[in-house]
Amino acid sequence: MDCIFCKIANGEIPSRTIYEDQQFRVILDLSPATKGHALILPKEHADNLFELPEKVAADAMNVAKKMGAVLKDRLNADGLNLVQNNGEAAGQTVMHFHLHMIPRYKEDGQNINWKPHEPSAEELDEICKQITEA
Repeated sequence: MDCIFCKIANGEIPSRTIYEDQQFRVILDLSPATKGHALILPKEHADNLFELPEKVAADAMNVAKKMGAVLKDRLNADGLNLVQNNGEAAGQTVMHFHLHMIPRYKEDGQNINWKPHEPSAEELDEICKQITEA
């Protein structure tokens, strides 16, 4: 397999590692949105969240909680975004599950938001029905 994130996570390619354990390597992003933007990389390959074993997904959130607190504290961040994209249409550019931790600062100029739509009650009912009915 020729996955760059597998190679980074397993130490075959140098990185600016800020945390490592048996399952994960956390590195600074080379094209950060803000100061301290980091990526949580599982050492085992999974293309996306849907291929990731449940235990690894849960453990990734525990790493995010732990390291997110470190980033906020040590970099004096005012907040933190966790961003995880699945599939090209969602903005995923490397097909190896990864979780972005993006420290946020007042007036940092980033806009990690979306334009809300205003669906009717009927549209919401139809969507709910689509999701919940077999």
